[in-house]
Amino acid sequence: MQCQVVHFEVPFDDGDRARGFYRDIFGWSFDEVPGMDYSMVMTGPRSDQGMPSEPGYINGGMFDRASSSPKGPVVTIAVESIDETLRKVAELGGSTVDPRTQVGDMGFAAYFKDSEGNLMGLWENAAG
Repeated sequence: MQCQVVHFEVPFDDGDRARGFYRDIFGWSFDEVPGMDYSMVMTGPRSDQGMPSEPGYINGGMFDRASSSPKGPVVTIAVESIDETLRKVAELGGSTVDPRTQVGDMGFAAYFKDSEGNLMGLWENAAG
């Protein structure tokens, strides 16, 4: 099983300021999610489906720090089974922060703390 870094999240206090900062420094582009204080982040070229179209790029998100449980940046890793991974996390001294939660029809997400107290994310694709 490959466990790749597939997503990142960065919190903001001022969304316009944060998006401008990353756009001006790195050339990233953003799609704001209606009804949420969340922006999808595109770090490079993307396909018609919004996925990176060249190797080496991953996309991410930015969220309002005040309305979310993560207060710092989060690295998200794709796994075959979130539930199995969270069992291993517990066995190895980590802990579940937010259990497996459905994200639309795309898949499932979860957050955990590693053995050092760092917050990390998990992603499981929907069966398809």
